Amino acid sequence: MLEGFSLLVIIVIIMALVFDFTNGWNDSANAIATVVGTRVLKPLPAVLLAAVLNLAGAFAFTAVAKMISQGIVDPQHITLYVVVALLAGSITWNILMTLIGMPISASHSLIGGIIGAAVAHGGFGILIMSGVQKVLIAMLVSPIIGAVLAYLIMKLLLIIVGGVQPSKVKKSFGILQLVSVSWMAFSHGSSDAQKAMGIIMMALVAGGVGGITMDDPIPFWVITSCGLAIAFGTAIGGWKVIKTLGMRLSKLEPIHGFAAETAAAMILTTVSKIGIPVSSTHTITGAIIGVGMTGRLSSVRWGIAGKIVSAWIFTLPGTALIAFLSYKLLVAIGIAG
Repeated sequence: MLEGFSLLVIIVIIMALVFDFTNGWNDSANAIATVVGTRVLKPLPAVLLAAVLNLAGAFAFTAVAKMISQGIVDPQHITLYVVVALLAGSITWNILMTLIGMPISASHSLIGGIIGAAVAHGGFGILIMSGVQKVLIAMLVSPIIGAVLAYLIMKLLLIIVGGVQPSKVKKSFGILQLVSVSWMAFSHGSSDAQKAMGIIMMALVAGGVGGITMDDPIPFWVITSCGLAIAFGTAIGGWKVIKTLGMRLSKLEPIHGFAAETAAAMILTTVSKIGIPVSSTHTITGAIIGVGMTGRLSSVRWGIAGKIVSAWIFTLPGTALIAFLSYKLLVAIGIAG
């Protein structure tokens, strides 16, 4: 496997897998915060379940990986140093936000990194604006769709269980939530593991490894390594982020968790198949807010929601700036040019 691989290509692949790990580390909350918040599963079994299903989901689709590798920037203008800079920006942002307990979109940190590093290298002209616009629209729409769909599912469930004893509802949906959280974890893996796959494909093409082109299928070893990296990050668990989403944002019962997970998983499965890099963080957060709004508005802690949204807003420009400066630093010290 190492034939044709330069040291720089290997470094970039390692960095891509580190990014994938930080993605799983922050996003473990997306997959299991609700099931931990409802106390259906204890934290350790929840993250292990999510890790296994994240790995399984990584093998489901590759359309998002194609979008990441050739839908944001013209691949002809990508160099290995551009990939190094974009990953430096994304990894830095993911680690900082996870340590302070903010659920951010690793997808948008990666896309921000791609934009920042690419602009530093070749200016705005090498961006594929239609792809950038698609990402920005998805960033705005996904939490809204998540909230609306979860709200509607929750309302339907409340009609169905009307008159049933609360203890029976809690027990039944405690069992059903095991199904919904499994689907959510699988759909998270099918969506988010693809981002690192796309970056590694960028590196392989830019490094001229084995004559690989962007039109070639993604190698099995790339899919496997990315699936393992995001699964390992999920297994470690970003506990501060899990607490923010699962316990501080809204008070959740198993029926709420089932509705939120089902709504988010439906959206992520759909967009993963068609190739739109939607944020799983935005989607599940919107879904949690949606189920919370079926009760009193005060059921949602809007102060926490505001802090989360602020982290979302700054993610793309923040990582773009770090990646831009990282590339300029590589140029200044004579490494890139």
